[in-house]
Amino acid sequence: MNKSETTQQVQITTADPSALGLFGLAMVTLVASSAKLGWTDGVSFVLPWAIFLGGIAQLFASIQDAKHNNTFGTTAFGAFGLFWLGVGTSWLIQYGVFGEAAASAADPRQLGIAFVGYLIFSLFMTVGAMETHKVLFIIFVLIDFLFIGLSLSSLGIAPEAMHKLAAVSELLIAIFSFYGSAASVLNTHFGKVTLPVGKPFGIFK
Repeated sequence: MNKSETTQQVQITTADPSALGLFGLAMVTLVASSAKLGWTDGVSFVLPWAIFLGGIAQLFASIQDAKHNNTFGTTAFGAFGLFWLGVGTSWLIQYGVFGEAAASAADPRQLGIAFVGYLIFSLFMTVGAMETHKVLFIIFVLIDFLFIGLSLSSLGIAPEAMHKLAAVSELLIAIFSFYGSAASVLNTHFGKVTLPVGKPFGIFK
């Protein structure tokens, strides 16, 4: 007696997480840039946005992008989500949450080295962003300038000028990320281009 086997495939559709990831990036850079520009004081109230919007929201977007087999989005949102969790933890160390010994032993130059590492990362991700869309490419170019400013100011190289560069770059990242998030939501929601994001450059594809 022959037995026939039937294979059934079930496709699960998930929403594009780019809007949430970009919103998380927009919120944390907006609040953080306000401190760098001197509009607000300290980082105590930057911490919640660093943890929940910069960190958790972008990590969630990373996991969802992985379900879309989107290596670029998974890596970008994952790396920057972890970046903000790392920065938030660094602030907690400076505030003495992990003890006075850890706070007194903190060397800001180590943050500078970490920023250099993220600069390297953002540079090759900028190349990838060229084949996504122009708004994302602009965001990554601004992230490059942000990490140049953060790296050099943390390492004590032209600290005032580099701090200003980081502050302005971070504010512009927030503005373009808000736009990118809005475009992702509205273009999908209305099924047409409501907010244009620009076509890929088409250099590498």
